Amino acid sequence: MRTIRLGTRASALATTQSRHVADLLTAATGATVELVPIVSYGDVATGSLASLGGTGVFAAALREALLRGECDVVVHSMKDLPTAAHPGLSIGGIPARERQNDVLCATGGRALAALPPGARVGTGSPRRAAQVRRVRPDLVVVDIRGNVDTRLRRVAAGEYDAIVLAEAGLRRIGRTDEISEVFPLEEWPTSAAQGALAVELRQDDLDGALGEALRSITDPVAAATALLEREVLALLEAGCTAPIAVSATAVGGEVRLHAEVYSADGREVARARATAPLAALIPVPAHPAPAALIPAPLTTRARVATAVATTLLAEGATFLAEGASTLAEGATFPAEGASTPADTPEPRS
Repeated sequence: MRTIRLGTRASALATTQSRHVADLLTAATGATVELVPIVSYGDVATGSLASLGGTGVFAAALREALLRGECDVVVHSMKDLPTAAHPGLSIGGIPARERQNDVLCATGGRALAALPPGARVGTGSPRRAAQVRRVRPDLVVVDIRGNVDTRLRRVAAGEYDAIVLAEAGLRRIGRTDEISEVFPLEEWPTSAAQGALAVELRQDDLDGALGEALRSITDPVAAATALLEREVLALLEAGCTAPIAVSATAVGGEVRLHAEVYSADGREVARARATAPLAALIPVPAHPAPAALIPAPLTTRARVATAVATTLLAEGATFLAEGASTLAEGATFPAEGASTPADTPEPRS
């Protein structure tokens, strides 16, 4: 196979993730993989992610470069990828998933319960903000931008008492020593597809050697759980900045799905759970359309996701629209000051 050009954002986390995928592709095919750095609008713009239109702003530049032929594949943090299909592109590979949990990184190694009233907790995620407020309404949740290293430095400098991040990102860049508490998924579900990577390619390449290479690095359990979570998110017609948590875990031969929707202040929550056989959720490519990583409607995945989304809406998740409006107006977080282009902001780490 010829050299594969892999488009990536230039941040440390994005580059680490892309190198991981590059190594998988080389091991599977023997091909040389060249990383192609791409700068997105989200990397240089200031303001909260919600005001910029959500973390989909990071995916847009990668997708445009792929369609222009500047690269052959691109790697996304799957939780930051919009659920709507992009014309001309398809998810071709989903490698093995990292841990899905959120973690707290706090001064003095403190847990969330040990933080004093009025402590400043930084997050760029409305979902995490709502979860913190629900557990500790006496804390001050503050918007934060910047890459993982920048955020950790700001905690060390005393600008924040704690920040909430994805465990997966810290594991990938070797910073797990910064973790003071890991939130259990049973009590603190996370974003749809958190910890998963999505490798996207042009649809015209799905049937060729490149599409086959991406299928060869796909982990069936990662694909089953991440795609199920994203299906729930899509059915709720919510984007990746909405205060929604959807976590699916494989336990033996069963997948357990847990979803929650929050009001922006965390006071209201709707919950739903479901289980399904793992084997029925694993996407099986169908000849002659390898794009069938995403099965047709009315599959087990669609039925389970529909049942969960219906329960959430019936239990009052309609307050989501009001919460999303508040986020768009920038009223959810106290301002922490604009980030600078030098910070190279990450998607919601």
